[in-house]
Amino acid sequence: MTTTTLIGALLVTCGVVYMAIAAIFRGRMTDPHSSAGNRGAPTLEPRRAGLGFLGAKANWPGVLIATIGLVLLLIPAM
Repeated sequence: MTTTTLIGALLVTCGVVYMAIAAIFRGRMTDPHSSAGNRGAPTLEPRRAGLGFLGAKANWPGVLIATIGLVLLLIPAM
């Protein structure tokens, strides 16, 4: 019972860390483009707002790992 809880907690943590690392290292986070007031200066503001880092295509391994961990955490409660 304790072993499944520890393994479940570890898998949930690994799944969340995997998704965070995938979002961080996906690619360039800045795109130097000119703004209206400051032409030619690099900016951290994206051209368009998007939540592409939350897409299921890139995060499915992390979601799967976290789901397996959640199931293992729920087993002792049954």
